[in-house]
Amino acid sequence: MSVHLTSFLIFSLNSTVTDSFPSNNLTGTGNKMPTATLSSSSSSLAFFPLSSFPTIPSTSANLTFPSFLPIPTPAPVRSRSRMMMMIGRGRGRGRGRGRGSSHIFPSPPKAVAIEKETPEDERPSTFLRESDGDTHSPSSVRGRFERMIRDAQDSVCQAIEAADGGGNFKEDVWSRPGGGGGISRVLQDGAVWEKAGVNVSVVYGVMPPEAYRAAKPADSADLNHKPGPVPFFAAGISSVLHPKNPFAPTLHFNYRYFETDAPKDAPGAPRQWWFGGGTDLTPAYIFEEDVKHFHSVQKSACDKFEPSFYPRFKKWCDDYFYIKHRGERRGLGGIFFDDLNNYDQEMLLSFATECSNSVVPAYLPIIEKRKDMPFTDHHKAWQQLRRGRYVEFNLVYDRGTTFGLKTGGRIESILVSLPLTARWEYDHQPEEGSEEWKLLDACINPKEWI
Repeated sequence: MSVHLTSFLIFSLNSTVTDSFPSNNLTGTGNKMPTATLSSSSSSLAFFPLSSFPTIPSTSANLTFPSFLPIPTPAPVRSRSRMMMMIGRGRGRGRGRGRGSSHIFPSPPKAVAIEKETPEDERPSTFLRESDGDTHSPSSVRGRFERMIRDAQDSVCQAIEAADGGGNFKEDVWSRPGGGGGISRVLQDGAVWEKAGVNVSVVYGVMPPEAYRAAKPADSADLNHKPGPVPFFAAGISSVLHPKNPFAPTLHFNYRYFETDAPKDAPGAPRQWWFGGGTDLTPAYIFEEDVKHFHSVQKSACDKFEPSFYPRFKKWCDDYFYIKHRGERRGLGGIFFDDLNNYDQEMLLSFATECSNSVVPAYLPIIEKRKDMPFTDHHKAWQQLRRGRYVEFNLVYDRGTTFGLKTGGRIESILVSLPLTARWEYDHQPEEGSEEWKLLDACINPKEWI
């Protein structure tokens, strides 16, 4: 069965679940299915890894953390109990009729408002607010990180278009009156690319104090202090690239920076900051030289800063992209890290920049070798089955995607990571020893490629 994922999907999303997110110390068994947490217990701030950055939806649900979705723009959740979301070629909207649920929402807290986005005709020189003072400066960490992700977006998009030989990215630019905004770029149905999305965003908002306290280091001196709502800033780049040829692998990368600060004259919320991100490879067929090349570039980027980074972040990547109901990984890994702030800030900014700059040399040589390889219907069917696994992970386990869907985020941005087509077959088992079996075995049993 083949499914065109952008034609018609119906999600029945229960927004009254109360499961908490797992801790940041991710393991294969610790990756609980992400849900819209309605408790006021611990929820980490900076671990929504793949797709974005914090935007607090304007809903009365007692959400105790921001939604980390790189370009998703929030819309109100229209039902507290059950939401039916119909997505039809980008025109879907959340629908639902909330039944009485006072037992779930005994005392609705004050909602945190987020300004509606405004479409822009041109890209601004910066999405930073002038009112930020020193942090608005191009020399600030915020300014340099924004410049880095926008440069990375340009360089990756140029390389993708060059490899395609004719396809061009469609661009959407948006901003908010109070500061922040984003640039979404998608190339679809090209000669080489089935779908390629490269998004950047800068987001300002206010998080509830419970979320702030949950994210602070456990040894913070004022951990028991009760601050008011805490302003936050986040910026990041997120991309998923799906080629047409089944011998050419899919790539995902995401790099982000997050800050909190205290309101003026408000004690108890000193500035905190985090870096996060990663790059991972998802092929349908294994070409060992390709996988070794990809991992070698990741290791080289890590080794320039800290020898322990590559083995640590490689394992973190293998553990995070684990499809529990299948007992296998989504792909062949790479690097992944989050909540990173226990090193010098300048060093981590340089590290994130090096990782972003490594995307093109790690990936495009593989695409150039594989994009024109002849393939059969059998090869294509296997690629579509693996794309099905990609969809399963993103819709079931990816924290950014599932949280965005359950809280009424901007559908086009949330689902930009999904391929145009995917396939599911009943009880499909590749023949032992076949090339398909070798890929599946590597997803079940992660390997050290270098």
